[in-house]
Amino acid sequence: MTFYLAANNKPYSKPECCRAHMHASALTPLLSFTCSIGSLGVHNSQACVANVTVRNAVIRNSDNGLRIKTWQGGMGSVSGIAFDGVTMENVRNCIIIDQYYCQDKRCMNQSTAVHVTDVSYANVRGSYDVRSAPIHFACSDTVPCTNVTMAEVELLPFSGELVDDPYCWSAYGAQQTPTIPPVSCLQDGVPESLLDNPDLKCR
Repeated sequence: MTFYLAANNKPYSKPECCRAHMHASALTPLLSFTCSIGSLGVHNSQACVANVTVRNAVIRNSDNGLRIKTWQGGMGSVSGIAFDGVTMENVRNCIIIDQYYCQDKRCMNQSTAVHVTDVSYANVRGSYDVRSAPIHFACSDTVPCTNVTMAEVELLPFSGELVDDPYCWSAYGAQQTPTIPPVSCLQDGVPESLLDNPDLKCR
């Protein structure tokens, strides 16, 4: 797993199975960075990532803001991820979960995936580049994302027309407060296919 922090122009790396906590105080916020958790599950590997917090950060002029990316064919889980108090300025993909990550676009569809669950976005505000929808949840057909929550999210165009059509595919969760744009595409509950699935457990 790698956290890309453009503020330092270097990736901050942790082992594939880890527990991590990132925090920037209100007095010393992280500036102009991309937080990318991934790539996870590459070469059908197991990934176990839990308890990651990004708080009080500013992201400017970036292709990606808060991103979780996994390869098809992996196992394990990403859980307990919290993004809180993040300001965006002209960011192309502000909020993105991509369980179909592929570097060369020739990857085959596979029936297993790293489970992404318990991800919260709170107090995320600012502006986005209108070339892409600001919110994009592309989750696995067989291992959907679950318990994705949104609260006090307000994202407006940096310039141009409002893009008010967030993308959701196999994404389960809840909009806890009204958001801009509205995220009405999250589904309720948890799919039965995820119950007691041994491939999703981290050992």
